[in-house]
Amino acid sequence: MTEILTIRGDLELLARTQHIFSSIREEFLCAVRDLTTYAHLSTPGQAARDRVRNGGTQQVRKLCSPAALVDEYSRKHLSDIVEQGGQVRIAATALPHETIIIDRRFAILAGLDAPGGREYTVTTSPTLVGAVYALFDAAWTTATDLNAFLRGEQPHLDAESRTILRALGSGATDETAARQLGTSVRTYRRRVADLLTALEADSRFQAGMRAGELGLSG
Repeated sequence: MTEILTIRGDLELLARTQHIFSSIREEFLCAVRDLTTYAHLSTPGQAARDRVRNGGTQQVRKLCSPAALVDEYSRKHLSDIVEQGGQVRIAATALPHETIIIDRRFAILAGLDAPGGREYTVTTSPTLVGAVYALFDAAWTTATDLNAFLRGEQPHLDAESRTILRALGSGATDETAARQLGTSVRTYRRRVADLLTALEADSRFQAGMRAGELGLSG
């Protein structure tokens, strides 16, 4: 493989990285904003994690933004990784970049979503892999262990609550937000009031700040 390879779309990434996952020896690291990133790599990723655990190194680490915990499926998925011997930590804020690092030999970086498919960069350059690893490690050091984070009673938010939280974080008017939800302004305002109570927020501004903490703003 060349030192830097650009790939467009999930299917191409899956096809061109199978050999990387099958070659893992000691360490599997992953940093994501939410669990939809690299979801198409779940099967080879699980195989890689199993291979590491069976080798006895236990170097399986997953770093997530708080937004990864806003639904029950994601919370259970991450808890299962911990139960199987992996380590999971939650960053204080949304992660600016998403990556997979294997054995400090390979790094996969996810670009932004795009109509033609997300762009990924795969690199074997020791300098680049080392830099990405250092950034991951710095973020990992300041992140909170999953179980400790969950004991902090982070809110369970359904899809509608997350949409409202995004609207509050973006500064959308009640009329615009209600229209997006397909509900009346009166119902929307009642849902906002309920959400403020659930988040223990004294104002919409505080709720908007909470949206940023959970990686749901914008």
